[in-house]
Formats: sequence, structure tokens, C-alpha cells
Amino acid sequence: MTLYGLLNLPAWQVALITLGLTHITIVAVTLFLHRAQAHRALDLHPIPEHFFRFWLWLTTGMVTRRWVAVHRKHHARCETADDPHSPQVLGLSKVFWQGAELYGLSAKNPSIVERFGHGTPDDWLERHLYSRFAWQGCALMLIIDLGLFGVYGITAWAVQMLWIPVLAAGVINGVGHYWGYRNFDTPDASANVLPWGIVIGGEELHNNHHAFPASARLSMRRWELDIGWFYVRLLELLGLARVKKLPPRATVVEGKQHVDMDTLKAVLVARMLVIRRYSNEVLRPVTRAELCQGRRKCRRIARQARRLLVRERLDELSRSNLEQMLSRSQQLKVVYQFREQLRQIWERNAASQEALLKSLQDWCQRAEATGIQALEGFSRNLRGLSLVSA
Repeated sequence: MTLYGLLNLPAWQVALITLGLTHITIVAVTLFLHRAQAHRALDLHPIPEHFFRFWLWLTTGMVTRRWVAVHRKHHARCETADDPHSPQVLGLSKVFWQGAELYGLSAKNPSIVERFGHGTPDDWLERHLYSRFAWQGCALMLIIDLGLFGVYGITAWAVQMLWIPVLAAGVINGVGHYWGYRNFDTPDASANVLPWGIVIGGEELHNNHHAFPASARLSMRRWELDIGWFYVRLLELLGLARVKKLPPRATVVEGKQHVDMDTLKAVLVARMLVIRRYSNEVLRPVTRAELCQGRRKCRRIARQARRLLVRERLDELSRSNLEQMLSRSQQLKVVYQFREQLRQIWERNAASQEALLKSLQDWCQRAEATGIQALEGFSRNLRGLSLVSA
């Protein structure tokens, strides 16, 4: 064996191989840990499942049950003091640079693991190897890298060990809740970091994920790319995966004007799509009509106003700005109130289906009596809403 390992490769080839290996790690995280284990969006055949488990043991040392538990708690307590890694609470700098440490603290908490880590692998390999000797996998990876690449193996191993802490813990958990564009007005601060999910396996589409956490596909627009979904479809084609859940699809049935149980089901199941349509079809045109006094400043004013109108968690200054803005326009105040009332319909978990249906029917009747054209049109379309098969 030479100074440059058994393969005796030049540095640039080692760099390319290292990037390829880190990409496999990303695929293992997004397909196995995230979509299959944490959210049950797909089932994996034992062959890819065991490969991903072994590979993650070698390259991350993460224990499946602990990772799943921390992630599920993040969704359950998002943007609160109980969120394991919220930049809205802890600050972007802390989550970006110390995301791995924050994950580690929660992963070591037995109460979190016990409550949120159910349903993960609990076989002999998990109990006697992956969980019991977590860090030894990374040590074995170091030996393999040194053996294959020699002195370059140290750098290759360091990159592999930093890949998930920086990209997943730092970028997704940090930047993904602080900066980017939003397709859906989720109650948290999640954002799509980039529309092309290639480097982090599709996890860049973080707002889409928080809108539909149980979906095996993270892309929602035609111009968005989720490379993880490509791998899911490839495995499905080979008979090695089965997709269980996708985002709901709703359509407006022409001529349907009666709010019935089918309408209610569509509103409840596809509520993120409904609230997005409300923002685009009601809030946006009313905001422009009421607040824009000149073409030059119109886009900026409308964009700033929309951010205030759709956000649920506002600091004191933002809340004050929202109140001042609503006081300037009675129509804007009305459509904002109707948006909140519509949201309250699907948040009434204890109510019976009949009570929810009556609330939705009443909402439509009152909306169509406001005299606000955009709101009336939205309500009439809402009456015809129905779920369609994916």
C-alpha cells in the first residue's frame, strides 16, 4: 500500500468520490430516516433499508430511533421553546453553527426518545450494533478511507463527518426556518431554501415539507426539483419501495354550489392548499387595491403587507404594524378576519363533523354578503371544492 492508499488516486478523483459518498449519505437521511421512518410516507424493501442503516452507521453514527424522535418533536413543538432547534427561538447563528450539538442534547434525553421514537427498527442489529456501538461505525469509516485513499483519506473522512451536521443540522434546521421563499402559509417559519433540491436530497424544499409532512414527495411546483423523489420513484420501479402518502389534490367541481360533507373533507384535508389560494386570490388583490398608491412602490408594499397578514406568530413590532395597516382599510380588515375565521374551522378538533359543516356553510354565506368581489369569488369556488385521487 502506497502513501496514497490501495487505489493510489490523484486528489481530484478522491474529491469526486468523496462527494459521491456524501450524496449517498444524504439519500439515506432523506429517504430512510426522514420520509420512511419519521413520517411513514413510504415503505422500503429490506434490501435498501438495511443498506441505509449500515451506511448511516458508518458515516454519521446517528441512531435511527433518536434521530426520528428529535425530528418528530421538532414538528410537534415547532418554533416554541420546546423545539429542539428553532432559529426563531435560539437564533440563526446558534442553530447553524451548533445544530449538531442541539440535536445531540435532545437525542440523549430518554423521555424524548421514549415519547417520539416509537415504530423504528428494534432488531438484533439495532440493539447490539448500531445503537450500542454508534461511534465505532465512524471509526471504521476512517480506517476504510485511510486504506483506500491514504493521506487523502483523512480529508475525505472529515468531509463525510461534517456533511450532515453542516447541511442538515445547520442549513435545513437553521436557514430553512429563517430565510427563503414560502409556497404555503404554515404556522411555523419554514421556508424553501432553494427550488432545486439536489445537494441536500430535496430537503431544501422545507416549507413544502412542513405544509405536508407526511408526503413522500417534497416538490409542489412544476419548476421545483426534489431529487429524493427521483430516487423514490426509481426504487418503486425496481420493486424496492412503496409510496404511502402524497400531498392531497383538490379541484373545483363545475356547477357545485352546495357546501356538503365532500366540501368539508376537501377543506380539512387540503387546508394548506385552501389557505394558499385565499392568500393569492383574496389577500393579494385586496392589499394591492387598498394600499398601493403608485406603481413604483406597489410591489414592495403589497409584499410587506402580505408577510404580516399570513404570519401567525408576530413579535410586538410586527403586531403593531399589522394593526396600523388594518386600521387604514376596512376591506383589508374584513378579509383578514375572514381568513382567521376560516383557519379556526379546521382547528376546532373537538367539534363534530356536523358542527364543522355548519360553520363552513355559515362562513360562505357571510363571505358572499360582504360586497368584496375577491372574497365572494373565492367563497363561490370553495363551495365546489372536492378531493381527487392522487
